[in-house]
Amino acid sequence: MPALRYCEPRETAAPSMDPTPDCALCGAFVSATTAPRSPFAPGALLFRQGEPVRLVYRILSGAVISYRLLSDGRRQVTGFHLPGDFLGLEAGVEHATTTEALSRVDALAMERTELAGRAVTDVSLARALWQVTVRAFRRSEDHALILARQGATERVAAFLLDFAERMGWPEFIDLPMTRQDIADHVGLTIHTVSRTLSQLQDQGLVEARSSRHVRLLQRGRLEGMCA
Repeated sequence: MPALRYCEPRETAAPSMDPTPDCALCGAFVSATTAPRSPFAPGALLFRQGEPVRLVYRILSGAVISYRLLSDGRRQVTGFHLPGDFLGLEAGVEHATTTEALSRVDALAMERTELAGRAVTDVSLARALWQVTVRAFRRSEDHALILARQGATERVAAFLLDFAERMGWPEFIDLPMTRQDIADHVGLTIHTVSRTLSQLQDQGLVEARSSRHVRLLQRGRLEGMCA
């Protein structure tokens, strides 16, 4: 599932834990009758693929990975979710993916039935849900295009640019996911991801101080590669 984002956290680099509503959807979570189910420890599951949808979450801090297990045992990572994102807004009655905390995660929870009931009478909330859905669909389209039309270098560059943008373009990107997670997201092997990052570093486009600490040195050139 792609990231479902409507409102942005006040400070992307250090997300605020203050759940003060800044949009209709955020406000619904603050006033929900369901108690927050957090924190989630690293590795904890928020929900599993195939489980009935009961709760919808708004992430306050931390990072979450969502993935789908295929019939042949392979794993397809469908997205990485950050503060300000919403999880569990499914079209069907069962979760299409499994979501797992990559770090300590704090989140607000709300019953799906309560959210749907409020949206029937609250036009602002219904509009917010529609905007979240449209943005998620666009992200899915963009990701599908990357997988279908771009090579390894473009896929890795596009991933780094997208994640940096969502983090607010920090000088250094702290990646909460492993390289295997990235590989399963962009449709490559872990060896190809590692080799591509090394090539980008050799070309002076990025600086990889460690497997999870990356600096974008030539943002314009990286964007040109993905155009």
